[in-house]
Amino acid sequence: MKTITATLEGKMQFSIDFYRNNQIVPGGENKFYITKNTPFYAVEDIKFYTDTIPQLIEVSEDEFQEKLEEYISSLTEKIESEETEEGIDFEDILQASDTPAVQVLNSTFLKAIRINASDIHFEPFSNKVLIRFRMDGVLHEINEIPPSLYQSVVSRIKVIAKLNVAEKRLPQDGRIKIKIGKKEVDMRVSTLPTSFGERTVIRLLDKSNKILTLEELGLYPDDRKTFEEIIKKPYGLVLVTGPTGSGKSTTLYASLLKLKTPRKNIITVEDPIEYQIDGISQVQVNPKIGLTFAAGLRSILRQDPDIIMVGEIRDLETAEMAVHSSMTGHLVLSTLHTNDAPSSVTRLADMGIESFLIASSLEGVIAQRLVRRICENCKEEINPSENEKEFIKKHLHIDKDFKLYRGKGCEQCLNTGYKGMIAIYEIMKIDEDFRSLISKTTDSKTIRDYAVKNGMKTLLQDGLRKAVDGVTTVEEVLSVAKQ
Repeated sequence: MKTITATLEGKMQFSIDFYRNNQIVPGGENKFYITKNTPFYAVEDIKFYTDTIPQLIEVSEDEFQEKLEEYISSLTEKIESEETEEGIDFEDILQASDTPAVQVLNSTFLKAIRINASDIHFEPFSNKVLIRFRMDGVLHEINEIPPSLYQSVVSRIKVIAKLNVAEKRLPQDGRIKIKIGKKEVDMRVSTLPTSFGERTVIRLLDKSNKILTLEELGLYPDDRKTFEEIIKKPYGLVLVTGPTGSGKSTTLYASLLKLKTPRKNIITVEDPIEYQIDGISQVQVNPKIGLTFAAGLRSILRQDPDIIMVGEIRDLETAEMAVHSSMTGHLVLSTLHTNDAPSSVTRLADMGIESFLIASSLEGVIAQRLVRRICENCKEEINPSENEKEFIKKHLHIDKDFKLYRGKGCEQCLNTGYKGMIAIYEIMKIDEDFRSLISKTTDSKTIRDYAVKNGMKTLLQDGLRKAVDGVTTVEEVLSVAKQ
């Protein structure tokens, strides 16, 4: 029997089997017929895809069958015509299926996308498999499934990520690309064998999200001015540092948007390419064929670039190429894994870069962390304790009184008191006196003391400033910034 596929509100395709199995059928004008057996998740899926609150009309089983037959009859001629003329194939990774494993995976994907989770964790244990989502940097337990069902779920993940289903002893990495209406989501899949089965983590990257500009990053005006002065140098090395998941790539993309003009040739080498930017040539790293960061950077230099962005400096070869490029008339932007801005000098030296080369090439370092924003819906003012007052006044060098804020917890923020994230920054600009110091020593404490003495605001100070302004909480700042 030929499968009939219906278009819902022009946004998402559902199979007729979805309506039949879940006892829900469109009635036009955002109206849907349901029965007492219609599952909750089916209604939630309709809400998500239509981006509206549907009008639900409960009918008997017999009436439902009549409505469904009428709906199928009205669609058959139209859909068959479309398939004949255009050869449309509406197969979708989220298309409903009778298989329990597929339904579990699909509903997990939908919920993760709906609440803007950044990662999905499947964690197998002796008697259960936990499903946890990372939201705003924090893991939340969402569901648990039996180990017997998880075997099918992980196999399904491997199939759609084009991994070896039979290989269960070695870690594997793959990718899944799905489209839900106009929303494109890129998923990076990682499996890891454990004593109770394969642990699976899926990183979600929403391709439809727009790239943030420098003005939207959360920089205070004085910091943004310093940041722009650094990245608008005609040549030199600019580093963005911080741990994985601290928003370094977002900052780099915002920088490229600021620098992009028809008169500049900008080329990037990335792993992965997270966002496509018109007017910028982007190269995807592929170590399997020898296209590493260093190899890509070497080839880019033959393309007459003005500005180069290297996704990450991971080894001495890449570091040497980046430093060499920055000293031969190119502006090079890259990332490094360090705890703060001054430590980046020490890290480059540890890799094997001579201190005089670091001093000559480095123009500035931006260290950053992500902290959770206070939920605006349940935000309330609180009086700081005496210890908090003393601590904040000491680090921000202020005498005036101030208030702090917190989120009480509500439905919109899943009772966490937080919704969304913002970065806190530490911007270290290199001047001639600073170069002289770096050429003599790469000790991070000495460099930090000099930078602070010359006006650098630390991660802690920027975070406390945002806490006083009601953007985040002191607890959040202290969880990521060293005192």
